[in-house]
Amino acid sequence: MTGRLAGRSAIVTGASRGLGRATALALAAEGAAVAVVARTQQQWDDRLPGTIGDTVASIEAAGGQAVAIAADLLERDDLPRLVDEARAALGPITILVNNAAFTAPGRPPKPDAAPKVAKPRTAPAATNAEWPGFVTIPPSAYRRHFEIGVFASYELMQLVCPDMFAAGFGSIINVTSVASRVPGDGPYQNFAGGVLPGYGGSKAALEHLTWCAAYDLQRHNIAVNALAPSRPIPTPGLSYYRNEFASVSPEDEFARAAVELTLVDPNVVTGRTIGHLEALDGSFAPFTNTESALG
Repeated sequence: MTGRLAGRSAIVTGASRGLGRATALALAAEGAAVAVVARTQQQWDDRLPGTIGDTVASIEAAGGQAVAIAADLLERDDLPRLVDEARAALGPITILVNNAAFTAPGRPPKPDAAPKVAKPRTAPAATNAEWPGFVTIPPSAYRRHFEIGVFASYELMQLVCPDMFAAGFGSIINVTSVASRVPGDGPYQNFAGGVLPGYGGSKAALEHLTWCAAYDLQRHNIAVNALAPSRPIPTPGLSYYRNEFASVSPEDEFARAAVELTLVDPNVVTGRTIGHLEALDGSFAPFTNTESALG
């Protein structure tokens, strides 16, 4: 345990596993009290291990302070509730890490929820294997990426700002991805890989939101930055879809970079999309990595 974040309280979404869990652990190791937020209270798939209770137990075992808060970012009422619960348990929130994201098809059913019967689709894209993936993704799935990755992030940022205004400082980190830049400008020559229009599109929107929020909040001493893996990180979520990469970084390396972003001066580093290696080396250079974690 160190004391660089002593006296500060943080909310980390999507913190039951992967980058969210690693970031929660890293913040707590620096002295922050952490609200561990996610839907997962019990494991539903062996390929996606981890729960909010597991993350809290790991933090407490290392001597840190944390609270588990179950919340569904698709549920509008859960957003103010989770902030209120975090504030009541830990004090004013001066760190927010918007890490939660959605990639279709990857969202588990709610516990005890009645199974949904899929409605037959009339579009030929639903049954014709020759049609490209973009055409087969229903609008409801595309929209859900934005509801979780952008709209929930937007509202959570608004909800924690009063605490940051009162404290006179704050740090907001929006976790993004190289997917926001894939496939880039056309025309294209290689079609061996794939694209994720919902996931990548929501990350691009999150980066734009980062700029806008940073512009308005800099004068209140609040830093708002987007942090992207400089190299693929084989989290449980990513490994669910793909596990072969030329080079990778560990989860805790990314988490250490997130810690460094919580300590920046907003008059020096804000409104940036930064690769995690550039945060660790102190350059905070703009994210330009074009290596795709998607194939």
